Amino acid sequence: MAQSGQSDESRAPPGHEVGFSLPSEGEGLIVRDRIERHQVRIRTQTAITPEPTDETRFWFPTDAAVRIETTGFEVTGLKGIIVRDLFGEMVTQVDRETDITLDSGSYSLELFTSMKVYIQISSSLRIKADSHRTRIELPERTPIHVGARSYHRSPATTITTTEDPRDVMKAVSAFGSALKTTSVERSYPTLRGHPPLLEVGDELDIPDGVEPPNTGLRIVVPPELQYIVVVAPLVYYLGATLGSGAQPRIESETGFVHLLDGPHGFEAEVERVLKQTFFFDCVTRTEGYYRVDLHEREAVEERTNLDFTQLYDAEPGERLKEYLSVPFDVVSELMPEWKLTTHVEAQRDNLSLLPFIVNDLAVVKTPNTERIGADELQASAVDDFLRDEETFTRSAASSPPSTDTYIKPQNAESADQAWVGDGAPVGASKPTQQAYENRLARTAKNGTISIAVVCNDLEMSAEEDLVDTIYGSRDELPFEVSYHKGLSMSELRAVLEEQNDFLHFIGHIDGEGLQCTDGRLDAHSVGEIGAESFLLNGCRSYDQGLAFIDAGAIGGIVTLSDVINKGAVEVGGVLAQLLNMGFPLQTALNVSQRNSTTSQQYTIVGDGALSISQTESGMAIICEVEQTQEAYTLTFKTYPTIESSMGALVKPAVSKNGQHYLVSSDEAVFEVSKAELREFLTLEQVPVFYRGRLFWNDEFLES
Repeated sequence: MAQSGQSDESRAPPGHEVGFSLPSEGEGLIVRDRIERHQVRIRTQTAITPEPTDETRFWFPTDAAVRIETTGFEVTGLKGIIVRDLFGEMVTQVDRETDITLDSGSYSLELFTSMKVYIQISSSLRIKADSHRTRIELPERTPIHVGARSYHRSPATTITTTEDPRDVMKAVSAFGSALKTTSVERSYPTLRGHPPLLEVGDELDIPDGVEPPNTGLRIVVPPELQYIVVVAPLVYYLGATLGSGAQPRIESETGFVHLLDGPHGFEAEVERVLKQTFFFDCVTRTEGYYRVDLHEREAVEERTNLDFTQLYDAEPGERLKEYLSVPFDVVSELMPEWKLTTHVEAQRDNLSLLPFIVNDLAVVKTPNTERIGADELQASAVDDFLRDEETFTRSAASSPPSTDTYIKPQNAESADQAWVGDGAPVGASKPTQQAYENRLARTAKNGTISIAVVCNDLEMSAEEDLVDTIYGSRDELPFEVSYHKGLSMSELRAVLEEQNDFLHFIGHIDGEGLQCTDGRLDAHSVGEIGAESFLLNGCRSYDQGLAFIDAGAIGGIVTLSDVINKGAVEVGGVLAQLLNMGFPLQTALNVSQRNSTTSQQYTIVGDGALSISQTESGMAIICEVEQTQEAYTLTFKTYPTIESSMGALVKPAVSKNGQHYLVSSDEAVFEVSKAELREFLTLEQVPVFYRGRLFWNDEFLES
């Protein structure tokens, strides 16, 4: 069923990441990221005729641009606007509850939304903003230029290395060639390019021009893969070269040396240096393009004597020296939660995954794992069984008991964990080379977000009924949702081969395939999976999920063991709601796992950063509410997405708040009245945890 009208996007030729179109209803312009499936609607008072214009005219890079004429426009869901003059200097910052007038001049407006959108205007203008929308009024019909840039990042080239560690070190040294700057602005996600791909071959081959930036920094480690993989993200972020030596250390050309084999051990020290450098870059950059009131800067200035004005202009080696002069423990509790820790088996077969691990700026650890059997893994599902009279599971009736052994990586201080190695991980996702290649091969798409729901067992129809009210329920986005029941093997194969953004399968699954009316369809036998992402909500769907990835999908949610049907219905409903809201696969699963023990049986295969739609405000938001005697404590927590990754900023729209916070910060805690809490929770749909239970904001407000 179609939930919103489609638009004509003939102005966006295939292959272009950004497209412009006219809406099917009303006046205005739709700006669409055709790779990441995001869009921004600019509403105008009168009809417009977009004309292509030079995308290089903007202060920041854009992928495409158009010229229109209008007397004003309105945008909903903005996180804010930065207004700059003709020379790129910041004139003002616009948040909610703003009403300002700017004298006649040339202005560039940077819109903070699900895409990078820039608008050039030569005129006087009035900007009026509240918590829901921002309106720009012009004195007369005026030409304006609209440019946009996709958040999609692709590697520029491929490096070939042998399995000789010294060749691998030279290849890793070249990763820094993808940085768009070596200044502190590298902490902005859009200024960190994707490292070159890495292949293992017969000889080292680094393409001409692919070389590290001249930062004067060198990292030295023993020429062994277990050291190289751990230090690779730090080498990239610092723009350093990687050399061999017995004692791990960082060296600068000015004589600064920092040892990497301190009392906490090599891996922990590398992690500390990466986190501390990144964090201080985020704080120091407030001296640059975005002079915002950053909460973390205020907190750091209370604890250190760092001179951020001096650090902003310092050479990379001198800046790093000053950063690391501050003991890690002095500022560690101020740092945002790190997005990802990846546990990597340091072996030849995993080297090709290294650029993707580095691109995620993951903390890398070598395996410190325990192996657990299927019986132990099943324990929480058994607990669910004992608490509930229902005995109905989603395994095929004749499926044999699982005898698999699972890998459980050691817990790490990050929001997500991943496992790169042999075996099925528990408590961590399973990224694969094929999944990342599938994402890089993702093609530009026009039109709707397409979702297919398959229910292949009538006894599980409660979940289908539940998700029927969820998928496509956002009026501002174009969805098309199709429903299928009781499919045969050939019918299911046809649905799997259809091009869809997401597939939600409800039914019996085991190692032999997905149960159909006439047998089991093994995903390994399907030549090409058309769904980019998926939820296989049946028992032990892990192997089938990996087959989906091998056949073309990018990422999905699967189960590691048997799941009780009632618990699976609850998990399916929560995941559907979060995915429909724009949460990435991994973040949606994390939230669900806080809500139920059944969710512990689920994991991610492929790329868990993928989302099927955009969030309302450009980032995944979770709220925690505690009631005190006279007020409420509101914790505002954000999680990284494609458009708001680590290093991005957020300004919570909480009454009386005037500060920005870093994405993933644990510092955004506010004391609010009941009225202020109610006002905040009406701004957009968000999950709310209250007294250990998960609510949706509208449910919470009604309780």
